Amino acid sequence: MLRKGITESFGAAIHAFNTTQLTDGVINRSKRMMLDTLGVGLLGTRTAVFNKALTYSQLFMSHESSSVWGKSEVNLPPHYAAFVNGIAVHSMDFDDTWHPATHPSGAVLPALLALAETLPSQPSGLDLLLAFNVGIEVQGRLMRFSREAYNIPERFHPPSVVGVMGSAAASAKLLGLSPAQCTNALAIAASSAGAPLANAATQTKPLHIGNAARRGLEAAQLAQRGLKGNPAILDMNCGFGVYYKDYSPSAMAVPASSDFKWILEDQDVAFKRIPAHLGMHWVVDAALAARAKLENSVRNFDLSQIRNVTLRVPPSKYVDCPFPATEHQARHSFQFNASSALLDNKVTVSSFSETQINRPALKELLSKVKVETPKDNLPSFDKMYCEVEMETDQGQRYVARCDTFYGHWRKPLSQKDLVEKFSVNASSVLCTEGVEGVIDVTGNIERVRECSILGSYLRMTSSQHEQLYSTRSW
Repeated sequence: MLRKGITESFGAAIHAFNTTQLTDGVINRSKRMMLDTLGVGLLGTRTAVFNKALTYSQLFMSHESSSVWGKSEVNLPPHYAAFVNGIAVHSMDFDDTWHPATHPSGAVLPALLALAETLPSQPSGLDLLLAFNVGIEVQGRLMRFSREAYNIPERFHPPSVVGVMGSAAASAKLLGLSPAQCTNALAIAASSAGAPLANAATQTKPLHIGNAARRGLEAAQLAQRGLKGNPAILDMNCGFGVYYKDYSPSAMAVPASSDFKWILEDQDVAFKRIPAHLGMHWVVDAALAARAKLENSVRNFDLSQIRNVTLRVPPSKYVDCPFPATEHQARHSFQFNASSALLDNKVTVSSFSETQINRPALKELLSKVKVETPKDNLPSFDKMYCEVEMETDQGQRYVARCDTFYGHWRKPLSQKDLVEKFSVNASSVLCTEGVEGVIDVTGNIERVRECSILGSYLRMTSSQHEQLYSTRSW
């Protein structure tokens, strides 16, 4: 089915956005997203998947170069800097999550910071903030073209689809492209969209974010050089509509019109307290509450006396992993996260280490876990719940349920806790001056003359890497 004018309306809107349209609410929410993204990205530079991607990317050279976060001596061609920084952001599944389901920031911010370093005239912090929000807005609009997108994904990883489009839109905005060039940037990016969900719970999943950042930036720069794609890419079922069974696109209002409102104003993001799939936050909170009930009832209770554990969760095959063997599988396992919470009374970054995963006590507890999927437990991050029930050898039952975890958009992290999460993440890589500098610049980004100052703080590495997360729990 061919509709008319939808892609063109997006190109016109991307071009027309200006900084006066940024509201206080959008500015504040997007600054929180940027800070969190930088923090999880810095922590992610310590992962195996990031270092494999970095080693590969260092094979390439260019007369233009951009920074790699947390690496004071390393520069890469801009597309590869966007690629590896995007991978770092999602390497531990610690980045923000939106509704409908996607990780909105990781595909956009790495592309913009890599691009900004190469521009002859340095963008201001407000320019960066506007381009970031344009990239977020485009993703939000595209996800609302389908009711299917509102559920936990089943076929493809959403950031690989809407993320590359957001990266292209944001990059096009920062480059100051014309409406026609913005339209072409979206069309070019659409041919780099898509990644199968079968690669979730593997080292390849973080590449979905890295590729989205890289390919979106590339699409905008190709459009700048005159490359063209289908100007109706969003209008067609055989265009962007191939990703959704119920595709129903609509035009994007001109930002200056009275009926325009930023999606981020109405729909906040979720910030994660543990480095795992968002669904794990419900089951961890329910498990901790169930454990507290048991401890309040029975002193000095030995968890080996648990006969069985029942998890009531929404149906989702890719986060149903009974016996994870790798950290990436563990991050996508209801069973593992519930068992870790019951065993340790916390879940932290170190919970996903090989040593922790292979503990005999944990494997014994995992063998007692069964999963149920009640019909009323819908596979949506806006509607799901998790319930944990423990039964002891003596027949006692302890049940707890989580409907909304702390960090969800209905129960957002306080600014204090968000900054603390960033500080703990970033201080594993940056020196104190770097950590405090990023906090200060991000918190005042709309007043910063040149956004390049952010990059200088992101390179202030610490000679002593403090393993704060080994003991810190949220």
